[in-house]
Amino acid sequence: MILAGDIGGTNTRLALFEVGRDGLRATVEATFPSRQHPNLEAAAREFLGSHDLPVKQACFGVAGPVVRGRTETTNLPWVVDAREAAAALGLGEVWLINDLEATAYGIAALPPAGFVALNPGAPAGTGNAAVIAAGTGLGEAGLYWDGARHRPFACEGGHATFAPADETQVRLLRYLLKQYEHVSWERVLSGPGLYTIYQFLRDTGAGEEPTWLRESLRQGDPSAAISRAALEGRSPLCAQALDLFVALYGAEAGNLALKVMATAGVFLGGGIAPKILPKLQEPGFREAFVAKGRMRPLLETIPVRVIVNDRTALIGAARYAALRAGLLADP
Repeated sequence: MILAGDIGGTNTRLALFEVGRDGLRATVEATFPSRQHPNLEAAAREFLGSHDLPVKQACFGVAGPVVRGRTETTNLPWVVDAREAAAALGLGEVWLINDLEATAYGIAALPPAGFVALNPGAPAGTGNAAVIAAGTGLGEAGLYWDGARHRPFACEGGHATFAPADETQVRLLRYLLKQYEHVSWERVLSGPGLYTIYQFLRDTGAGEEPTWLRESLRQGDPSAAISRAALEGRSPLCAQALDLFVALYGAEAGNLALKVMATAGVFLGGGIAPKILPKLQEPGFREAFVAKGRMRPLLETIPVRVIVNDRTALIGAARYAALRAGLLADP
């Protein structure tokens, strides 16, 4: 029995996985609002206390850089240490990995129905691959091809410096430089980033904010309200914001594809992509993805898929633990 976790800035998802002849099978699962708990151990103790099952190993995919088994989460005031967590939870072994690394491990366990293609590209099972996921923050990871299989690795590319590609994006950068010393891709390509883009367009006179929209932004999640209004065709200003967001998503996905030479494909994870899938399937995303000058022919051959299974990182964390514990054979 393995305890697996997908630890995000908004939610902490925990599950117990049984390792059997047919691979991993989730037995129980729960989701906790992350900020309602002082640390990971508190959430895990609450979860384990509700299920009297024997657990010896755990792996947590955490949104933040993991160095020597320890991380300070990027969008959550938690410090997680693998050894301290093992001691606090009474487990034999705890592994910490980046949440996008966990997603990368989970990809191999998904059936074809777990993906929707945005760019078919050229079929290629070999070569490197990459994962990019906009959610509470912006995560990125790679999978290098060792000649026989894909090996996931973490990175913090979401915090690399934002690079505008046209005049509108240049104005967006100037707008953000008045607020932040460093403008990263995460500032524009995340849930909060969509709201930032909307504010930029509104404040620079790109459109008007009607009263009903102002109230909607104030009462709930502003980014969800913006994407909803855009997809429903209720607000031209929201539509502009989502179009710009999608173009930025495509541009950074293309950047990542070039940096890791992801000829085997780029995967879009996170919670936002499945919710705006109709917009991602329009030409704007793909055009921004391939618009890399002399590298355009290469980008056109790279498959791009949206991960529509929202449990991928959780499955990946369990798979990582099972592999490390020798309970699963590495394919």
